[in-house]
Amino acid sequence: MSTSTLPAPGPDHPGGEAPLVLDTTPPRPLGFRDQAAFWANMGISLIGFSSAATVLGTGTGTLSFAAAATAIVVGTAVGTLMLAVAGVIGARTGAPAMAVLRGLFGTRLSYLPTVLNIVQCVGWGVYELTVIAMGAEAMTHGRGWHWLYVVAAGAVTTALTIRPLGAIALLRRYVAVAVGAAMVYFTVQLARQGVPDPGAGNWHGFLGATDYVLAVSISFVPLAADYTRHSRTPGASFWGTFSGYTVAQVWCFVLGLMALLQAHGDSSRIFDTFLGVTAGWAFFAVLVLREVDQSFANVYSTAMSVHNLFPRVDRRVLTVGIGVLVTALAVPVKEFGSWYYGFLGLIGSVFVPLLAVLAVDYYLGRGRRGGWDLSESAPGRPLMLLPWLLGFATYQFLSPSDIGGWWAGFWDHVHGWAHFTPQEWTSASLFAFLVPALVTWALTPLTRRDAGRA
Repeated sequence: MSTSTLPAPGPDHPGGEAPLVLDTTPPRPLGFRDQAAFWANMGISLIGFSSAATVLGTGTGTLSFAAAATAIVVGTAVGTLMLAVAGVIGARTGAPAMAVLRGLFGTRLSYLPTVLNIVQCVGWGVYELTVIAMGAEAMTHGRGWHWLYVVAAGAVTTALTIRPLGAIALLRRYVAVAVGAAMVYFTVQLARQGVPDPGAGNWHGFLGATDYVLAVSISFVPLAADYTRHSRTPGASFWGTFSGYTVAQVWCFVLGLMALLQAHGDSSRIFDTFLGVTAGWAFFAVLVLREVDQSFANVYSTAMSVHNLFPRVDRRVLTVGIGVLVTALAVPVKEFGSWYYGFLGLIGSVFVPLLAVLAVDYYLGRGRRGGWDLSESAPGRPLMLLPWLLGFATYQFLSPSDIGGWWAGFWDHVHGWAHFTPQEWTSASLFAFLVPALVTWALTPLTRRDAGRA
């Protein structure tokens, strides 16, 4: 496969930093271990622990521990496979994630998913800083230093984005080891206390729980190439991403599930469960401090997305400005609203079908024929918006995002018109991937003719 445009991937570099502007060949110092450690750190988060509540369910709909754990494994494996596939495209092209979409939609139309990604990255950055502050407050028994924790975390986050490849090296050498030790300690301590199983034998809602877990993995898909573009080989990118993230997220969610069950299903007391074990505060502090790698990824990837819009602006200027913005937005935020889980579903409904269209067109369509144009003059391909929109509609039809009563009401009317009631087997993520993938594949003869004319 060939690309026209951004500089072709260069040879391996033993050092160097990420380019300051878009049209510069990226260095490739990241091997398998670097990427496995980086994505393992991405897979463990304080949000991941609290998200176990989404997997378990509540009340009479509580899943059994076995069903919830299986949903975590299946959802993570499928979602991380998608993440790794997206990462390989970045490793092959040497382009950041949103610039890769120039080949799919054309440069100007790629601005649409770019803006959506900027919104989601800023949103995630704000809430990562909020979670760090919440974790710090849990350790200090709720003392009123929220703003100070947010500002401190924002400052560290912004500093890491100045030298992103250096930050990834730091994560591999030191942070991953400390986080691994903390996870082992908490796993042993919580397992010794036993895990209640209020939903024993219940598997109803399994696919819904799987969809939520998959959505967490998918949230990194539009960020993956920002880091895998620095991979030495596509193989190192794929296996480093898949192995590191899969193991880490499964471990994180299962540990969060154990903590949630020991807190009698009260998600607001999950952190108290960790702090309640012997010396728990010391190991929990490690997890709070390492949460900045999540906010780092969101701030840095926001800058990479903005680069698709303004390719010649120095990325250091972008990351510092975005870091300040995210920190300022996070200061007044004290807790998550009930729409958080709807936000996860909305992310999945946007980026699951987008990945399907991208993967099919890159591996089976225009990308396979060497017509993947990443230049600033890449012509528009509005036809490729069709399968993406169909995939989004499929996801929302099967599982409307809980982002407001008006949205759910609209889809209720659609269900009534279609005489359709979502069933347990109607996995939104699965069908929202298959539908746009098949439509994109069906459109390849048309894209082949377009490539020939080009």
